[in-house]
Amino acid sequence: MDDKPQETGSGDETRRQDEIRGQDDAPGQDGAPEREKAPGRVGRGRRVRFGSAAAGCAVLGGVLVLLPWERGADGPPEPASGARAQAAVAGGVPASLPDLEVLVGERELHLKEHPKDAESWAVLGAARVEQGRRLGDPARYSRAERALRTSLKVRPRDNAAALRGLAALANARHDHRAALEWGERARKLEPKRWTTYPPLVEAYAGLGDGEAAGRMLDRLKALRSDPAVMALAAAVYRDKGLREDAAAQLFAAAAAAGEPAERAAYLERAGQLAWERGDREDALGHFREALRIDPDQRAAQAGQGRVLAALGRTTEALGAYRAALARQPLPEYARELGELYESLGLRQDARVHYDLVRSRVREAVAHGADGDLALGRFEADHGDPQAAVRRLRTEWDRQPSTAVADALGWALHRSGRSGEALEFAVRATEGTPGGGVRSALHAFHRGMIELELERYGAARRHLREALSINPYFSPLRVPQAKAVLERLGEPPVGDGPPDWS
Repeated sequence: MDDKPQETGSGDETRRQDEIRGQDDAPGQDGAPEREKAPGRVGRGRRVRFGSAAAGCAVLGGVLVLLPWERGADGPPEPASGARAQAAVAGGVPASLPDLEVLVGERELHLKEHPKDAESWAVLGAARVEQGRRLGDPARYSRAERALRTSLKVRPRDNAAALRGLAALANARHDHRAALEWGERARKLEPKRWTTYPPLVEAYAGLGDGEAAGRMLDRLKALRSDPAVMALAAAVYRDKGLREDAAAQLFAAAAAAGEPAERAAYLERAGQLAWERGDREDALGHFREALRIDPDQRAAQAGQGRVLAALGRTTEALGAYRAALARQPLPEYARELGELYESLGLRQDARVHYDLVRSRVREAVAHGADGDLALGRFEADHGDPQAAVRRLRTEWDRQPSTAVADALGWALHRSGRSGEALEFAVRATEGTPGGGVRSALHAFHRGMIELELERYGAARRHLREALSINPYFSPLRVPQAKAVLERLGEPPVGDGPPDWS
C-alpha cells in the first residue's frame, strides 16, 4: 500500500472558492539539513499561558514584539500564495486553506504541461493531504494517493519526497503502520533530511511506541529547531504526561510561528492542553484567538463548543459545534455534539448526529482510512459493544496505543467482561507499554470498571482522579461520576492508598 504527502515550503493566504484541488509549483525546496539548537524542555511546576496577541503583537519577556506577518511595509515582499503553501507543506507546517487552493491549482496546471515532473506530483499529493485534513474530507486523501503514486511511477528510485508524502497520508488516515513503512523507506534515502522525521514521530506515537517516537524526535531536533519542531515536541511530551513541558513548547512555537495559519494551529493545540487540565477560561482564550487569526481553524471552533458547554453557555456551544461540523465534518465533532444533545434530553437530535458519526467513518474507510478506533469507541457507548470489541481487538493487534487500550477496555466492560477489561484500563492509565497519558476520560473508564468488579476503594480513587484532572470532561460522564461518588460516600479509615489527582 502506498500512502502519504511530501514537503516543500511555508503557507499563508489568497482566496478562491469552495472546491480545493491539489497543486504544486516549483519542486519543493526542503533545504539542506540544518544543525540548530534543539528546543529545550522547560521545568515542570508552573502553568504556561498564552496572552491574546491582538493586532499582531505579542508580549514576550515583558517586551512588545511585532509578529512576523504584521511587519511594516519596509520589510521584504511577501511570497505569493502558492509559494507560501508549498513552503508550509514541505516543512510540515499548517497552511491556510486559500493558499492551499492556489498551490493545488498551480500544480495541476503545471502537470498538464509537464506530466513527468515527479516532484510536482509529490507536492500536489502533499497539498491534497493537508486539504483533506483541514476540510475533514477523506476524498482528498484518495486524490492525494493518486498523485503520490504517480510521482513514484514517474520516478521509482530516489523519490524520498513521494515516500514522505505517502507516510503523511497514512498518518492522516490513522494507518500508522503503513506510515512507519513509508517513513522508514524515506529515511533510508535521506537520513539527514529533517523533514523525514516528523511523519516517523507521528507514526511511532500512533503505534504506542513512545520510546521510538522520542528517539525520532531527538534526531529531528539535532537537525533543526523551528516552531514546527517545537509543536511536534509538545505532542510527544503531552503523550508522556509532561503537560507543562508541552505547554512551554507550544508557547515558543506560537510566538515564533511565521504565518497566521501556523500560529492559529499551535494556539488551538494550547487550547486543547488547557481543556485537558480543566482550565476553561484559558482554553477558551486560546480557541478564540486561534479562530480570530485563522477563521478556517475549525478545530478551535469545536474546542469553543466544548468549553462553552462546560461554562453552561449551551446555545453558544451548540452554535460553535454546528459551525465546526458544517465546514470540517469530522466524526468526533458529530459524536461530541450528539452527546451534548443527549445530556440536554434532546434524544432525537442526538440520534441524528450519532447516525452522522457512522456515515462519516464509513466514508473515511471508503477512502482508505482506518476507522476501527473511531467506530469502536462510538459503538461501545452508543451502539453495539460486542461489535466494538471485535473492531478494537483488531486495532490493538495492529496499533497498540494508549487510546486503543482505553477504548478496548471500555468496550469489554460495556459488553459484560469487566475482569478482562481491567488489564487494558490499567495500561491506559499507567506508565506501562502502550499507556501513560493522564486523561480524565481514561480515569473515569477505569473507575467504572473497578466499580463493576466491586473494587470500591480503587473505583472511588479513579473517579475522583477523573474529576480532578478535568471536572468538565464530558457532559454525559461527569454527572455519572459524581452520582457514583455520592453513592460510595467517604472511604472508611485505612481504605487503601491515598487518592491521587
